[in-house]
Amino acid sequence: MLRLAYQGSPPAWDVPAPQRPDASRAELAALLRAGGVTILSGAGLSTDSGIPDYRGPSGALRRHAPMTYQTFVGDPAARRRYWARSYRGWRHLAAAEPNRGHRTVAELQRRGRVQGVITQNVDGLHQAGGARDVLELHGGLDRAVCLTCGARERRALLDFRIGVANPGFNAEVAAVNPDGDAELGEADLDRFRMVGCCACGSDLVKPDVVFFGENVPPPRVETAYALVESARALLVLGSSLTVMSGFRFVRRAAALGIPVAIVNQGPTRGDALASVRIDAPLSDLLPALL
Repeated sequence: MLRLAYQGSPPAWDVPAPQRPDASRAELAALLRAGGVTILSGAGLSTDSGIPDYRGPSGALRRHAPMTYQTFVGDPAARRRYWARSYRGWRHLAAAEPNRGHRTVAELQRRGRVQGVITQNVDGLHQAGGARDVLELHGGLDRAVCLTCGARERRALLDFRIGVANPGFNAEVAAVNPDGDAELGEADLDRFRMVGCCACGSDLVKPDVVFFGENVPPPRVETAYALVESARALLVLGSSLTVMSGFRFVRRAAALGIPVAIVNQGPTRGDALASVRIDAPLSDLLPALL
């Protein structure tokens, strides 16, 4: 969902950091053993659940620009087309199962090694894997909110109502992005009908997630900062940290002298601030650390 497209030369941080695999894993194990770790996770943690990320080995390339908050609110036609894609894409995300990486995070939390989990993901797989009190920085696709009256609705119920309004709508899905936005053909988009809010009837119903051009609610950001500032270490899992939404927490930890460990396939914007940097598949590395 939150994605920046670079044009021209790659960013200056797009250079793999020197690695000492065995030493780095031992250092990460020591950080976890000491406890008090806050985790910041990104799309790379969910790739082994069949949900592609944007920049890693399974990165999804969009054929259309991601939806902005301003377009969603101001253009009814764009809003309807978005919901057509999201309706089909939601089925894919709803069927996804937590992988070994999600379950290991939950086990580390159960053992008292992890004090908090902040996720940039909107797929709900941390919770499905057993993690508690997960702070969803960008919201969750499992619910929807009316921008007119503020009523919230479970996504499963909204999905049912949409299905009733669109019998036989089984448009072929070319690809599904990490935010549940599916790639559909133009003809399928044009025949889709959206339903209104179940409370007030308004058609300004939006997934309860943060779009481009929309800010993360300040109280949520402050809670995330508090989790970082109270941690003994910050562990980043599966995020390139390209956008400031996640990178700011790495910068805060580094500024406070809190060790930062990053596990991601490919370079990240935070590599220069990390005391531990490992390039490895998360569903292999994390269970091994137990």
